Amino acid sequence: MMRVGLGYDIHRLVKNRRLYLGGMVIPWNKGEMGHSDGDVLIHALIDALLGAAAMGDIGTHFPPGDPAYKNISSETLLQKTIELISARSYSIVNIDATIILEKPKLLPFVPRIKNNLSRLTKTDASLISLKCKTKEGMGNVGRGKAIEAYVIVLLQ
Repeated sequence: MMRVGLGYDIHRLVKNRRLYLGGMVIPWNKGEMGHSDGDVLIHALIDALLGAAAMGDIGTHFPPGDPAYKNISSETLLQKTIELISARSYSIVNIDATIILEKPKLLPFVPRIKNNLSRLTKTDASLISLKCKTKEGMGNVGRGKAIEAYVIVLLQ
């Protein structure tokens, strides 16, 4: 049986934090504010995976108020999520993701982010699509105050 999941995340951007995307640090003067490392791409991927498996969302499994997850690597949360869906015999068919961020330009980082997601999810990089968009100056994302990510996954 095939199952589709959609994930979304948004975080404020603040100074004195690292910008994590797909488990990688992107050089920039701002990073995501969050209970964990704030990696919006991995958080949206986790929600997509859990949604496809009808297992709730990231906050259900890794509550933001729980001190155990304070500053935790989103890679660790993704690995735990992969274990959860694997225990139910699901495997990833493909991942389609979009990051929305005004600056910095992410295109140069796309191959490395895809390869890192491939490693983390044990999915061939050719089955992962990653697109980077801007809001063309509109809204909080467009003003450089936030970052968003959307992810769709197909499980079998």
